[in-house]
Amino acid sequence: MNRLTRLALVALLMGGVATAAPAYADATQSCHFLPIAGSSAGLQHSQTVGVLFSENTLDNLQYLERYHDVALNVAKDALDGRIRDAFVNSSDPELAIDWLMSSLQQQFLAVTVYNSLDELVQARPDVVVMLDTHNRLLTQRNSQVEARFAARFYDADLQYIGKAEGAVEKQMPSVWVHNQPAPEIAAQIEQQRDLQLSALKQFDNSLKALVAAG
Repeated sequence: MNRLTRLALVALLMGGVATAAPAYADATQSCHFLPIAGSSAGLQHSQTVGVLFSENTLDNLQYLERYHDVALNVAKDALDGRIRDAFVNSSDPELAIDWLMSSLQQQFLAVTVYNSLDELVQARPDVVVMLDTHNRLLTQRNSQVEARFAARFYDADLQYIGKAEGAVEKQMPSVWVHNQPAPEIAAQIEQQRDLQLSALKQFDNSLKALVAAG
């Protein structure tokens, strides 16, 4: 099986993953808290933070896990190692979550993830964060790559404080065309990871500014 045929096979498999790609919903639909400024509380480094993952985030993690699994296992013997590694590296399901949690931990005294709102309310952290993430990756039917990350902050009474966010999207050249050398294809695919990192760095700066504003 030549490289083009193998790439076409993986394109078909990735396309199947893309049909389940989550649509990006607004916080009013996915968070059940209204993003309307109503709290007089500010953000401080000394605060404890309770984190909930939005429905978007849970769906997005499943999407990335499926994409990553295809790249890691199904494409294992079908692709040039450089191309496969680029798919694997750029779809790491833990990349964004680990970065976002680390960013929050750098700004606050303690950060804890809770499985439900009831569990979080019982714990009574100083601040509640709804973490919302969205990715769209390369497939044969999609060349518009997106990474969007947002943390919406609420006080202990679930009144909205503000939002930190980072978002990047880019129209990518097709990696499924004929006669491209493997290193060039791999470099194009790897841009998906670079785009995520750019959005995450935007998030860092946005969070720092929000905390500095008090």
